[in-house]
Amino acid sequence: MTYLNDIDISATDAIDDHLINEFYRAEVLQNILSKALTYIDERVKDGLTLPYFADIDAALWQSKPKALDIYITDMVEGKALNLEARGKDYATNILSYPSELPASVMDLMPALPLGELIICHEVLVREASEQNKSLAQHISHLIIHGVLHLLGFDHELGQAEQDEMEQFEIAILARLDLPNPYLA
Repeated sequence: MTYLNDIDISATDAIDDHLINEFYRAEVLQNILSKALTYIDERVKDGLTLPYFADIDAALWQSKPKALDIYITDMVEGKALNLEARGKDYATNILSYPSELPASVMDLMPALPLGELIICHEVLVREASEQNKSLAQHISHLIIHGVLHLLGFDHELGQAEQDEMEQFEIAILARLDLPNPYLA
């Protein structure tokens, strides 16, 4: 069973507390992450290897709580972070920064650090509108998408990797009673 004992949500000063409380409440995000990690745990039991956690024993992965940082940003900072991280001069919806700690260090920690997700709220609002989705639905999808990146899955490596990642996302969203985001 997966336990997410530590979720840290913070934001740039340009994002007000009302917005955080409306769209990024810890209990809501923990539910999304719990569903994602439970699904991944089931796949690990079936032999799935987590690319960024391949050096961690599967039993250790499943027995330890996980820790995740989420940072909400605006367009200005989002653009600067995307340029620095990916060389792309625009704000993107979500950036994923895996923990990259060595297995020997993670083994000693009380919780396995997944890394940090940086969410550009304004981009999510725009995309949700363009895709005729609720903002809550889009946030759920992109948090799942980001967590999969933190585990080492990457849809940009090829069609097989994209298909695998999308199937994971669809299955996890179904556990949240949310529709397939890839259907028009």
